[in-house]
Amino acid sequence: MKYYEVKFHISGPADMMQDARDILTAMAGEAGFETFEETEEGVTGYVQQALFSQPTLDETLAFFPMDDVKVSYQVAEAEDRDWNEQWEQEGFQPIVIDGLCVVHDGRHIDGLPAEGSLLSIEIDTHLAFGTGTHETTRMMLSALLNLNLEGKRVLDCGCGTGILGIAALMAGAREAVGYDIDEWSTDNARHNAVINRVDSRFTSLLGDASLLDHVEGTFDVVLANINRNILLADMPRFARKMSPGSILLLSGFYTTDKPLLTEQAGKLGLTLTAEQTTSDWMCLQFIR
Repeated sequence: MKYYEVKFHISGPADMMQDARDILTAMAGEAGFETFEETEEGVTGYVQQALFSQPTLDETLAFFPMDDVKVSYQVAEAEDRDWNEQWEQEGFQPIVIDGLCVVHDGRHIDGLPAEGSLLSIEIDTHLAFGTGTHETTRMMLSALLNLNLEGKRVLDCGCGTGILGIAALMAGAREAVGYDIDEWSTDNARHNAVINRVDSRFTSLLGDASLLDHVEGTFDVVLANINRNILLADMPRFARKMSPGSILLLSGFYTTDKPLLTEQAGKLGLTLTAEQTTSDWMCLQFIR
């Protein structure tokens, strides 16, 4: 799979740089970018060559909402290498979510809570994303693990590392199905299911939401931590895989996106029941 490496340069007040980075990555995500690395100058993004549209990116950036900030970029073909290798080698420090679970990389285990005191989820990431380090993943885990998951069937849309589906299984769900457009992610999700000993109940599929048309049955809990535009486009398919009483958890978007998402949900017969906000990110919970 060939990628472009796009180096974004952000110019503007220094105290606005981090906010500008966050907004830029969200907007570029809507233009097909899969992952980002922060740089001193701004952000470097990676996008599949087959999916990259420069006119779409230009149109998206034309509506950048910070008047004092300017964004420019240069496009080059990414080296055919594991450009997340350094991060994988360094790993990440354990992350405790609301006293419900601890997410760790299996290497940084000093100081982990006592065994059995809360769910322990090991995530070994290989070019897939979702370790609990981002605000949206933390909110999704918090909302998910506050549900009664015993015996439930769970759908994880855009599964990344598989962390959400794996957490659900470890909390009592009977089955989890995840899918992602990135083959690295689906392979990594299967790997993480194995190391957490839930692989017999976890299915990882390659593709976008259209594959749900061929997945049998409905789900008790549907999870989607994706960007706003994909959520808006895919929510009708999510709703068709939900039965009365099913829960939909959404994140990956900003607080300003809430009206659009709640309006779409309402059209699909979904009712907002809870919400969380961290910084400018949001997580919404709906019931059918």
